[in-house]
Amino acid sequence: MAFKIKFGTDGWRGKIAEDYTFDNVRRCAQGFANYIKDTYTPDQVRQGIVVGGDRRFGAEDFTAAVAEVLAANGIPVHFTGFSTPTPVISFSVVARHAIGAVNITASHNPPSDNGFKVRDPHGGAIDPQGLKAIEARIPDAMEDVQRITFEEGVRTGIIMPFDPKPAYIAQIERLVDLQPIRDAGLVIAVEPMWGNGAGWLSELLAGGSTQVFETHAERNPIFPEMQRPEPIPPNVDAGLAFARSHHADVVCIMDGDADRCGLGDEHGQFIDQLRVFGLLAMYFLDIRGEHGPIVKSLNTTVMLNKLAEKYNVPIYETGVGFKYIAPKMQEVGAMIGGEESGGYAFGDHIPERDGILANLFLLDLMVKTGLKPTQLLDKLFEMVGGPHYYHRIDTPLASNEFKEEAKKRLDAAMPEEIAGLKVTEKITIDGYKFLMEDGGWLTIRFSGTEPLIRVYAETTHSDKLEAILAAGLNMAGIEH
Repeated sequence: MAFKIKFGTDGWRGKIAEDYTFDNVRRCAQGFANYIKDTYTPDQVRQGIVVGGDRRFGAEDFTAAVAEVLAANGIPVHFTGFSTPTPVISFSVVARHAIGAVNITASHNPPSDNGFKVRDPHGGAIDPQGLKAIEARIPDAMEDVQRITFEEGVRTGIIMPFDPKPAYIAQIERLVDLQPIRDAGLVIAVEPMWGNGAGWLSELLAGGSTQVFETHAERNPIFPEMQRPEPIPPNVDAGLAFARSHHADVVCIMDGDADRCGLGDEHGQFIDQLRVFGLLAMYFLDIRGEHGPIVKSLNTTVMLNKLAEKYNVPIYETGVGFKYIAPKMQEVGAMIGGEESGGYAFGDHIPERDGILANLFLLDLMVKTGLKPTQLLDKLFEMVGGPHYYHRIDTPLASNEFKEEAKKRLDAAMPEEIAGLKVTEKITIDGYKFLMEDGGWLTIRFSGTEPLIRVYAETTHSDKLEAILAAGLNMAGIEH
């Protein structure tokens, strides 16, 4: 029986050589080709699909395999090759007037994994209904997969290798005035986590008094000095130490495919991703003077709600993942959208996370205000009524039986209080979210990309954060 390919929060991911094999990647590509041909007109199909990938093991061969299948189905391929940042692939959909994209990346997953992401004509994530339609069209047998050689595709012109950098850089220069950042005399440490973001900020910010130092900029698919290329501790610890050794004013961090943004302050201390989202929203509302809607996943910061109220802008909450956030951003014309994992998208750009652009916006915030990262946080906290504290605990699932038992426990859970704070509401849009009287929250959900259960919490009470997380673990039946 053929391996069943299932799309999670952001496409399909699997362990290389176990379930993520060339045959399964080709089957997945055939399913996407079938979906494209069934969904769009022949003229639209002729606009083609952008195909690119990251720096993981075998990425160049997996991206070529996808191109071969799409081309055999008569779908033109705009081929970026491997080592292309996810936001660059997504923007190329718009720049090349393509009908979608396939991106071979496992983003922040462990080095053993790779993945298959798909994008729509706007460069954004395909919504859950579309993902189900793709899944339904994946053939069970390789006999139903069409394929030509990559060389034949290039020779006949249906596979078109191209350089996506010039168009993307022109877009960045339209969105951010880079010259003041170049001339600010900053010392910037960049941690691209051995990934696709390496070299981009150095190139964009060259030519002035600002200095940019990068670490982990080479290709190394085993990701030394980190468990995985996810821009949170402990994975960023080596990068933060590198920043301290260079006396950096700020640390710009990207995950393995450069769609997520992390940040370190002038002391080389990590700034969590909820606070970064708050800083970005403050930048747009207070510094740029923009007043569009904000879209957030249910497991990110309540500071956004407070900023939205202060500046009288609408705010919308979605399930976790850009398959929910991107369509909502397009629906409401959002100014900014984002999620707990450090992925932020911007309305004047594409409905896709962009770690390169997010870091540049944060640098622009520093330059325009003349404030250091810790001072910017003080400014944010002043606006939202004080510091907000956040943490997340990830626990591997022991078995499917444990997952089902945990679901039953969480379905039944309705505590009156958590860590001494009254529970005001339980929300079950995507997981289990408990709102508390201080405006804080506890969320428990199963990962859509890995066999994990995640417990998240945010509160204005620093002394209660651990107790809130412990309560969430207890509710799920996890010993701690």
